[in-house]
Amino acid sequence: MVGGDTAGRRTLSIYLPLAFYLVFLLFPFYWMSIVSLKPTNDLFDMKFNPFWIQQFTLENYLYLFQNTDFFEWVKNTIIISVVSTALSLTCSVFIGYALARLRFPGSNFLGVGIFLAYLVPPTLLFLPLAQVIAMLGLYNTYWALILTYPTQLIPFASWLLMGYFRTIPKEIEESAMADGCTRLQTLFRIILPLSVPGLLSAGIFCFTLCWNEFLYALIFMSSGPMKTIPVGTVSDLIKADTLFWGSLMASAVLGSFPIAIIYSFFVKYYVQGLTAGAVKG
Repeated sequence: MVGGDTAGRRTLSIYLPLAFYLVFLLFPFYWMSIVSLKPTNDLFDMKFNPFWIQQFTLENYLYLFQNTDFFEWVKNTIIISVVSTALSLTCSVFIGYALARLRFPGSNFLGVGIFLAYLVPPTLLFLPLAQVIAMLGLYNTYWALILTYPTQLIPFASWLLMGYFRTIPKEIEESAMADGCTRLQTLFRIILPLSVPGLLSAGIFCFTLCWNEFLYALIFMSSGPMKTIPVGTVSDLIKADTLFWGSLMASAVLGSFPIAIIYSFFVKYYVQGLTAGAVKG
């Protein structure tokens, strides 16, 4: 009886909520997938079950590939996301390390200030950034987004890495410097190899935000083929009051794959990096 009661409690307290959460979490992806594989007529026919595929078709994907610049959108998104992430991580490593290890007046307040900068809504930075981009003549170029995305990425990544660096014992660095290493050599040869989970966590966060960002991409780079996946999907597949639902969902499915793959392979390090950075930050 005791074993049966324990199993029943476990089912009610763990497995049932987990199953509900899993269904709730995966349903949007399931819905996008089945809509992208249905003919347009089936989407509006009440005779068909909306939760299942009655007639399988790839016409929505073919329309996306043949009638839009989807592959250009993918190329643009990859270039911008990779370069912005690399630039933001490079800056965040030095900022986070300086705040974690170097002692100077106001260092603690500066660490809090950097995190508070992340909480500033992007819409407040939009006007000054738009003026800078206009003065530099960078509209509709990769640099318009590569230089503006770090304003959102660096504060959080720096705060996260600062917390992670603080989890590494100082004695390791002191021993390395006693053996003749400079501070920079210690950073690159010892601290960064030990901080791989934190770097992966910050990198995944930066890459995901760049991949999905919409507002800046819509304003700074949205002419012709110079679009990212979110902007191209909305601007080219929604025309006046006509929505190409099948192709919209096809673009959403394909645009979600890279992020889903990254999280599936690195989720362990992502959680580890976030946890360590948050506890010690």
